[in-house]
Amino acid sequence: MNAAVTTKTVKEIRIDVEKCTGCRACETACSAFHAKPRYSSVNPARSRIRVVADEVNDEYVPVRAGNFTRTECDGRHFYQINGKQYSECSFCRAACPSRDHFIEPDSGLPLKCDMCEDEPPLAEPLCVTACQPGCLTYVERQLLTELDEAAERDAMERGLQSLVDQHGIAALLDNVKRLSKGR
Repeated sequence: MNAAVTTKTVKEIRIDVEKCTGCRACETACSAFHAKPRYSSVNPARSRIRVVADEVNDEYVPVRAGNFTRTECDGRHFYQINGKQYSECSFCRAACPSRDHFIEPDSGLPLKCDMCEDEPPLAEPLCVTACQPGCLTYVERQLLTELDEAAERDAMERGLQSLVDQHGIAALLDNVKRLSKGR
């Protein structure tokens, strides 16, 4: 087995729910950043972060948008937090058909947190910058990974075969040729 150890930078937004005040500044900053044109409007329905709120008990939990799923999950677990029961859906990061969280209101397309990627890059995502209580913090860390060259080659071959099956070998080769000219 041919394996090499490499490092990869992992970017994370850490959430300390004990510090969240429910101000929703994170939602406002995110929706403004992702407005078209940028900063032209504020609509929290377009935000890639939502604050799940229980105002009566003064409890707030920021949840960032994750991956899209075509179907509802079948897990309907419940969490007990400070004597109140929450459904699994309350804290789910997925955009799915069972709820409208993390679905773009005009187009119906799923939203996913992109860490406010921009050119030039921002020092940290805007939700973190806007979070005055310090509930959200941005962390970059190095992760050691073992790269299995045989597995990587197999994955590449499966991906190429999928592209050939979907578009044909001629289209694939034309695109490779076009891309290689840009280098």
